[in-house]
Amino acid sequence: MNNIILALEGAGQVLLVGVLLGAGLPMIFAFGIRALSYGVGGAADIETHEPHLIGKVLAGLCFAVVIGAVIAGVGAIVASGFGWELGF
Repeated sequence: MNNIILALEGAGQVLLVGVLLGAGLPMIFAFGIRALSYGVGGAADIETHEPHLIGKVLAGLCFAVVIGAVIAGVGAIVASGFGWELGF
């Protein structure tokens, strides 16, 4: 019975990471793109788009999270290739 509980806990962790990295990172990236489209407003916004400062900050945070996750993933792959262990 204990093995079944441990297997279900492991499967839950794999599912959580899969959802976060499989759908979560593209969702965060899309939110960053959407934040850049948050403009100052008015009819002039159609011809010359100027993103709002809050939109720029939110987009920067979203893109930083995505880039950080990509760098951590590539670092983990490279480290395992060299036989190193990573600890977070």
